[in-house]
Amino acid sequence: MKPISDRIFIKLNQQNSNSSNGIILPKFGIDKQRANVGQVVAVGDYVHSVAPGDEVMFHPFDELETPTKDLVVIREKSLLAILTKEKEI
Repeated sequence: MKPISDRIFIKLNQQNSNSSNGIILPKFGIDKQRANVGQVVAVGDYVHSVAPGDEVMFHPFDELETPTKDLVVIREKSLLAILTKEKEI
């Protein structure tokens, strides 16, 4: 599956993390139901600011619906920040 135009497929990061003792620690924020950080899975032909493997932050209310809950589609203009870049070999 390949996105078209300026669209980006993002796999969402886990909502919860575990402590060293195995206790689940929920992430708290303004809107706990919507994640806005994830890893780029695929990009359309007109996307130039990110590549697959980059971890990004995006505006959570600009995502388009997908059949799975852990994958979102956004337009490039909805990106807020690149947290890490995949190193090119």
